[in-house]
Amino acid sequence: MTSALIVGASRGLGLEFARQYQEAGFQVTATYRSEADRIKLRDLGVQTLKLDVLESGDVNDIAWQLKGEKLDVAVINAGVYGPRNSMTGVAPSLEDFDQVMRTNVLAAMRLIPVVAPLLVPARGSMAFISSRMGSIAEAGASFGMLYRTSKAAVNMMAKLAHVDFNPQGVRVISLHPGWVRTDMGGPNADVSAQESVSGMRRVIEQTSSYPSGCFFDYRGQSLAW
Repeated sequence: MTSALIVGASRGLGLEFARQYQEAGFQVTATYRSEADRIKLRDLGVQTLKLDVLESGDVNDIAWQLKGEKLDVAVINAGVYGPRNSMTGVAPSLEDFDQVMRTNVLAAMRLIPVVAPLLVPARGSMAFISSRMGSIAEAGASFGMLYRTSKAAVNMMAKLAHVDFNPQGVRVISLHPGWVRTDMGGPNADVSAQESVSGMRRVIEQTSSYPSGCFFDYRGQSLAW
């Protein structure tokens, strides 16, 4: 059976990835933080793993629990936006910086060496949920500075993971989900979670059309780093 790991599946895009892959017949493993989140995922019929990406012990635990598994798809989705007033004219607090960078960047750095080797046997795909706001080439405003900076770093990690693991057969891509109606995106966003995830799944699954080491949006359009 085709297998998928969704990191950060408690709500929003991650929960929708888990739901859609489960409905598509994948064997889905999804990470959660709270007991209520575990129950939501359990009710979907997916396997669950407890993971707080800020806790190195939790990362070590899932490394042990996943040891020997073979994955076809891994989606690294965990992330936070941080303060809405973050911009170049406002110095971030150490607390805000730590929360955004540790959640969005350090967690991904810790997860790559755990997850990427599990994709090698099946020549699978690892997708990082990034953002167009992390594109340096397209930066036109500084609002959301911490989030933008963290996603630029995530894009760099995806590129470096491509360099290291693509020779072993692993495809690594960054994905922009669009402005999505989630807790982070808010109710006025113009893309539903279902539409966004459906589009990103098409990009993940069409390996020949969307090569490793690149950055795409949920519609399949190539984005500048």
